[in-house]
Amino acid sequence: MYADMNIREKLEAWEHEYLCEYASFSDQSRGRDVEEPMCDVRTIYQRDRDRILHCKSFRRLKEKTQVFLSPEGDHYRTRLTHTLEVSQTARTIARALRLNEELTEAIALGHDLGHTPFGHAGERALNEVCSNGFRHNEQSIRVVERLEKKGKGLNLTVEVRDGILNHKTTGSPATLEGKIVQLADKIAYINHDIDDAIRGGILSEEELPEECTRQLGNSTRNRLNTMIHDVIANSEGKADIICSPDIRQAMTRLRSFLFDTVYTNPVAKGEEGKAKRLLQELFHYYIRYPERMPEEFCSMVDTGHERERVVCDYIAGMTDNYAVLKFQEAFEPSNWKR
Repeated sequence: MYADMNIREKLEAWEHEYLCEYASFSDQSRGRDVEEPMCDVRTIYQRDRDRILHCKSFRRLKEKTQVFLSPEGDHYRTRLTHTLEVSQTARTIARALRLNEELTEAIALGHDLGHTPFGHAGERALNEVCSNGFRHNEQSIRVVERLEKKGKGLNLTVEVRDGILNHKTTGSPATLEGKIVQLADKIAYINHDIDDAIRGGILSEEELPEECTRQLGNSTRNRLNTMIHDVIANSEGKADIICSPDIRQAMTRLRSFLFDTVYTNPVAKGEEGKAKRLLQELFHYYIRYPERMPEEFCSMVDTGHERERVVCDYIAGMTDNYAVLKFQEAFEPSNWKR
């Protein structure tokens, strides 16, 4: 059967033999906006994963805040380590359910490419000053469609872009693989944000709501194990990705607890006001002086792209440290620098 097939074709045939009926099969993808010759080794979703992994925006995630701004220690999550944890959780679920692991991984690796510096504080900052608003999931699509590779984009498949766009709670992914990433994102950040908050001395394991720890477990390891097993047990053989009602309620309660005790905690978020003002000042500065942006962004403005959106493109792509550097260049006298 496989004698006259190349490696990609063998992998595609294997998918039809092994993956479940609800999986997104690589040879049934809706394709790319610009058609390309198929790779003889990799499936179409493997190529998407590789393109995301090697793009500049992915590398910059390592210098972007997840929750804690400038933490004292090397073990706090960044936007990159969050992305990797989402990917690992999502791949585990996809493999157990016999769904397309490569599609799942590509969506997971790309879901936060458009995130701002300084975490959600940066997203709120740009959303407040840009007349059309700013949402990081939509920005992630701009990154892969318009900004990467000097304006050419990554030419990803429809399924990967759909999963990236719809990974937020309000989204509705078209594939089960996209739904896995949507849920894995929550599983990851609930657990690693608790872990970071405990490491930062903001809360202790004993302070977590008892009704949540009773359902989910009393350690990061146990909670991850409970949530992942619950998703697999309740989704197997179904055309949906779901949790049991009790686990979903406990996750929602724990997320609310984190908003009250961590995400608005002055120890964890005390610098956020400064970060927001910094990005908003940069926004107004580049609106006034667009020629002071790099050439690729200047050319976008010159060729008729909306100035506010281009300025958001530039600022959203910055790392935390680069944003601080650009602010210093714009607003501090040069003789103040040491």
